[in-house]
Amino acid sequence: MLGQLCRYLRAAGYDTLFANNGHQDHMLLQQCHDEGRFFLTQDRLVREHKAARGIALILPQGNTDQLAAILGTHFQLDWLGQSFTRCLLDNTPLLAADAASVASVPLDAVRPDEALTLCPACGRVYWQGSHFKRMRARLAKWQAGNVQPPSRAG
Repeated sequence: MLGQLCRYLRAAGYDTLFANNGHQDHMLLQQCHDEGRFFLTQDRLVREHKAARGIALILPQGNTDQLAAILGTHFQLDWLGQSFTRCLLDNTPLLAADAASVASVPLDAVRPDEALTLCPACGRVYWQGSHFKRMRARLAKWQAGNVQPPSRAG
């Protein structure tokens, strides 16, 4: 349900795990408790778990921009301060890329003076191409507060 939001939280530099492995809610809530994490969900039944108190944030239905507005307000998120420091796929902190890893990047995609980053876990190389620019523009919009959360229908 929240996969795109998870990806953008990672793009903003937040340590974000995505539960797509079929674990039961109580197990995920316990993991969040043990690791000092919050549990973001749109599943209202999660409220029934005692372990959800203080950990689970039940999000309403809405698009990614609207959900980001809720999270930005609720957690006072800085969408740009640590942006693009984590792998979008596996959440690993990124490192500066070395010459060997640059060989896998299309030559026409990178400017000569552009810093590249590398995920040491999956080997993915990141550069500031059009995808980066689109994602950064969206993060900047959220940082500026230019998105309204979904209205809460009674």
